[in-house]
Amino acid sequence: MRGDCYAAAMDSDVLDCQECGACCHSDLASSVRVTGDDYARLGDLAESLTVFIGNRCYMRLLGTHCVANTRDVDGRFGCSSYDRRPDVCRDLERGSSACRAERFNKLARTLVTTPIR
Repeated sequence: MRGDCYAAAMDSDVLDCQECGACCHSDLASSVRVTGDDYARLGDLAESLTVFIGNRCYMRLLGTHCVANTRDVDGRFGCSSYDRRPDVCRDLERGSSACRAERFNKLARTLVTTPIR
């Protein structure tokens, strides 16, 4: 049984990204691909936010969450590179089936692994 947070995640008509953060978590270092255009958009942040695995670039993980993922003292999630984020992040539409799958699979983990900064 996954618990009430999963029921709420799946039943909510209004999904608030700042209360979730699930899409910013992964066990795979290669989960968020960064294209050449994405890297250029990241500008002076690119080197600190990305990692190359072989000849491919990805957003760097800190534990199991994207290094750009933040959480404030009220527990709300954010992104330190929101205006410059990669296309794969921009393309994930709030409330879409992909969004709901991220929430279903990762929501409990986000609340435990993202430190408040």
